[in-house]
Amino acid sequence: MKKILPFLLFFVGIATLGICQENAVKASNSNFSESEKASYSLFLDESEAITTAANWHALQQELDEKAAKKMDSLALLRVIFQKTHQRLLKNYRQHSTFSNLLDKGSYDCVSGSAALGLLLERYGYSFDVVETDYHVFIQVYLAGKTLILESTLPVGGMMTSTSAVRNYLASYLNEGLPVARDISEGLAGTKVNFTDNTIFRKVTLNELAGLQHYNEAIVHFNKQEYKSAIDLLSKALTLYPSERIEGLKDLSIDLAYHSYGVDIRK
Repeated sequence: MKKILPFLLFFVGIATLGICQENAVKASNSNFSESEKASYSLFLDESEAITTAANWHALQQELDEKAAKKMDSLALLRVIFQKTHQRLLKNYRQHSTFSNLLDKGSYDCVSGSAALGLLLERYGYSFDVVETDYHVFIQVYLAGKTLILESTLPVGGMMTSTSAVRNYLASYLNEGLPVARDISEGLAGTKVNFTDNTIFRKVTLNELAGLQHYNEAIVHFNKQEYKSAIDLLSKALTLYPSERIEGLKDLSIDLAYHSYGVDIRK
């Protein structure tokens, strides 16, 4: 229990709140390549089939046609962002699963960034997914500039001007620059104190998949479904061995034992 105590107040609070080159199409006929299928499957539970949802397939087909026209990289990036919102990212819902996104259009910053990240990878863009305490967003590197893709902002979420990007990043890096914010925070919670950010790190798509399962685990944790939470957190840790995931798993194991007398470690 001593090991759990430093995490207890932090994670209980989180659980109640909720955390370019030429564009070459890597897959033909809008089908997944093996590498794409592997990346895509990471965001799904084992029970979910690795199949292409109709809206995802339609989005890929439309973007493939745009890319085949040799569009300017910035113009194609804008199309990717806009079309992804039109076809996939329809309704913000905290802690949504990737299958919720594909089937119902429900998304948060994690699943929304996952969809955008998979498409950016498909069309050969250089980018990083950035994890903060309560949010995830994407930095794209194009023609010597850094751009921002904010999945939770359908309008204005693609930031290309140097000042807009600087102000956006400053709000996470505590540089004190003024910035107007109206975004939905989907990683761990929605009520956020931006003056006290402690996490700002680049993560891979694999690690983002770990955060996706962490987000889903929080839903089960809130319902005191500790076994389901622990299963998801175990999967998350194989993809992303981070402090917050390990801490919530330890807490879930401890609470399962003290609440129900079940030692899940056995």
